[in-house]
Amino acid sequence: MPRSRYAGSISGPKVDVAIDMGNPLLNVTVDGFLKIGTVAATRAAAEDAYFIVKKGSFSSHSFEDTLKKMCKEGAYWGTVAGVYAGVEYGVERIRGTRDWKNAMIGGALTGLTISAASNNNRDRVVLDAITGGAIATAAEFLNCLT
Repeated sequence: MPRSRYAGSISGPKVDVAIDMGNPLLNVTVDGFLKIGTVAATRAAAEDAYFIVKKGSFSSHSFEDTLKKMCKEGAYWGTVAGVYAGVEYGVERIRGTRDWKNAMIGGALTGLTISAASNNNRDRVVLDAITGGAIATAAEFLNCLT
């Protein structure tokens, strides 16, 4: 029977959470989902808090809308991050090396997958694949600079 473990630590501004699903691919995918999903949900909450303060009124309806938006954004961006992290890890395992090409392939396949799942037309899917590969490659190069 599969087992799952949870471990967490807080040291300064960095929070590190590790969930052991028993498979490295699942570990990377779930980690990406949770981290980026949390960031997206927090961003949605902060954005709605700004508009609530600007409007000057708070109601249970606006609170419910904020929660729905947090769940939707967190799930969407968490899924994108989980797919990207899993694909990049899989490409790294297949190629046997860790370099910028893994990020490029992972980003392109993630852009393609998410766009195709959104029922976009063929040209949009291709453009999203190119964009995903370009963004992931640029992020990898920026990580190498620091």
